[in-house]
Amino acid sequence: MKKILRMTRQRLPSTFDVLANDQYGKARQVKVSGESPLTIIVDNQEIVTLMTLGNYPEELAIGYLRNQRLIDDIEHIASVSVDWEREMVDVKLKAEHAISDLHQKLSKRTVTSGCGQGTIFSCTLDKLYDHRLPDTQLKQSTIYALLKAITEYNEVYRAAGAVHGCALCANENILMFVEDVGRHNAADAISGMMWLEDVAGTNKIFYTTGRLTSEIVMKVAYMEIPILLSRSGITQMGLQLAKDLNVMMIARAKGKAFLVYNKEEQIIYDQIPKTSTI
Repeated sequence: MKKILRMTRQRLPSTFDVLANDQYGKARQVKVSGESPLTIIVDNQEIVTLMTLGNYPEELAIGYLRNQRLIDDIEHIASVSVDWEREMVDVKLKAEHAISDLHQKLSKRTVTSGCGQGTIFSCTLDKLYDHRLPDTQLKQSTIYALLKAITEYNEVYRAAGAVHGCALCANENILMFVEDVGRHNAADAISGMMWLEDVAGTNKIFYTTGRLTSEIVMKVAYMEIPILLSRSGITQMGLQLAKDLNVMMIARAKGKAFLVYNKEEQIIYDQIPKTSTI
């Protein structure tokens, strides 16, 4: 069931027109992507400042708090209010959920930097090892169909570049798609949307244009999504964590080419290209 929260729905423009000179010295009007700071505040406690496109600020805040395990249940949240003049998003908890628990969580954790924001490791990583994601088969034809479908969604990237895109998919169907200046922001916004729409990660595919690091693997595992697909590359730590958590990892996926780094035995090769594309 969809969650009903008091939200302001304050969004910023995705792109802006600016002047730039091309290789011929000619002035041209081009588009650049937006970027604005957004500080997440929970019951007057400042949590983090993110740099964001500003398309889904409420969902970003909710997803960040979810993926960092700072709030365990969306039912604990009373309202989410965005104030772009003050560059902040104010998350209010329900009266019965004391913020002292949040202070305790913050005091026990360390933050490591990523692309656009940090990810909290420490004890949150330990919780992931409590359960492994289930095996999920994936058809080669589904990968191709999804890659074709996703090309219609990169609107900001096509206009201005400088952004990452993430999507939640059911087979080749794109359920949610978010672009932002950092892949972590886009992933967190997807997570927030899933919480708000009460969408489970089971049997879903998470697509990203960004590289597959340990931080991204952690986030899809928190969202209980068993398949991770990227057009970019991977890191060694990301691969090790995917193996530990049983996440199917597919990367360098473009056109008819892809590389399966983990759970290759779960791929159904039903549309093998006639000639090699790698």
